[in-house]
Amino acid sequence: MRPQRITKTNYSINLFRQHFNLTNNKIVAPSFLRTSFLCAIAAWTLWLTALGPATAITNFIAHWQVAMTMIFGSLVAGGTSMGGGAVAFPVLTKWLQIPPYEAKVFSLAIQSVGMGAASLTIVAMRTEVEWRFIRWVGLGSIPGIIFGSVFLAPILSPEVIKISFTMMVSSFAILLFVLHRTRRGRNLTIPTWRKRERVLSLGVGLIGGIISSLVGSGLDIFSFSVMVLLFGLCEKVSTPTSVILMAINAWTGFILHQYFIGDFVEPVRNYWLAAVPVVVVGAPTGAIICSLLKRQTIAKILIGLISIELVSSLILIPLNSTLISFSLCVFVLFSLIYYWMYQTKMYVQKVDSQSTDKTLKRI
Repeated sequence: MRPQRITKTNYSINLFRQHFNLTNNKIVAPSFLRTSFLCAIAAWTLWLTALGPATAITNFIAHWQVAMTMIFGSLVAGGTSMGGGAVAFPVLTKWLQIPPYEAKVFSLAIQSVGMGAASLTIVAMRTEVEWRFIRWVGLGSIPGIIFGSVFLAPILSPEVIKISFTMMVSSFAILLFVLHRTRRGRNLTIPTWRKRERVLSLGVGLIGGIISSLVGSGLDIFSFSVMVLLFGLCEKVSTPTSVILMAINAWTGFILHQYFIGDFVEPVRNYWLAAVPVVVVGAPTGAIICSLLKRQTIAKILIGLISIELVSSLILIPLNSTLISFSLCVFVLFSLIYYWMYQTKMYVQKVDSQSTDKTLKRI
């Protein structure tokens, strides 16, 4: 009995040592500390200097509900493919009764800060991402967000916008659940990169940019779904890739609304200023947490968040026959798209998923 206890004790010590080394390499790396610390200090300094300490604190207290929302929203933004807007938009519109258009502009503005900080953290930690996909999807998202903001957003009703986003992510959750339960090999990079992949990436950026222009988020979750279902990328690579993509899209949308459309005004600006000091800390923290989680855990968290989004929409959005019919059409449309990507198997890697997990421990 004694040798068995010693073996178990040694196993526990080795397991603790592995977790400690992983945490030390991921979190206590000097480059990461410098980047995150400087980013937070710069944001807080600009925040206090531009407003003045008294005004900054007063505005923060006046809009504390928005700041509290973005504590969780920024963690989601940095650690998952849902984006901070996926938390901010439903909470602001359904619980705080902020008009959807203001919530959309706020979501883009705050993600330009939070997901920008998370992107810097991802780069500083040398987290594995798919840069080719980022370049081409980012390029396609620019005309997408411009077209959606100028032509579609003014004519679509708030209820249609809210339920459309819910149905899109819900249909993806079902396919992600199925994928999570199958032993299917995952890629660490897109296996081939030719004209077809570049055109597909441009199309993903165009559609994702249009979705983001309506709800303040969407490019990240849509690009994540394409990476996972079509290209077979592992969730640990797809998640930070989608974070960087949404940061680029948020910067584009923020510049568009601030300097061209001109609707980044009060009270949206006050909401933004109340949330800035929160997201510059929360989003990088989310990126750290994501780097320490297994890909199965990331998938479970994502499915849980989407389930909350679906339930809250069904409870809080006033539904009628027309809206129900429209939401079902959106659900079926995206379900078919996701199912086609899942069944295509053009890029499926013919390896056991355990070998992928072993490889991921080294990146």
